[in-house]
Amino acid sequence: MNFLRLLPVFISLLLLAAHFFRAGQTVLAVIPLLLFVPLLLREKWVPRLIQLALVLGAVEWLRTLVSVAQMRMEHDMPWVRMAVILGSVALFTALSSLVFRSKGLHKRYSAWEASGQQ
Repeated sequence: MNFLRLLPVFISLLLLAAHFFRAGQTVLAVIPLLLFVPLLLREKWVPRLIQLALVLGAVEWLRTLVSVAQMRMEHDMPWVRMAVILGSVALFTALSSLVFRSKGLHKRYSAWEASGQQ
C-alpha cells in the first residue's frame, strides 16, 4: 500500500530526471534517480529530504515555465498551453511532497512514533 502512496513521488522524481536529461544536464538528471534509494530506508530524515527535493523540483518547473514562456512570447509563438502544462507539473510535484502526511508513511519513516502520536 505504501508503494501506491509513494507513486506521485516516484512520478515526480522521474519527470525531473527526464527534464534534466533532455536539457543535457546528465549529472543533475542522476540526482532525482538517486533519491529513490533513501525511500527504501526507514529513517525519520527521509521524508524531509524528499520533500525538500520535490519543492526544489517544483521551483525548477516554475523557472522553466517562465524561461520558455518568455522565449515563446519574444518569438510570437503560442505559450499558454505550455504554461498550463508546466504549471500543472509544478503543482503536481509540489503536492507530491504531501504524501508523507499519510498515517502509513508516518509509520514507515518513524515520524509517527517520534511525534508521540501513536
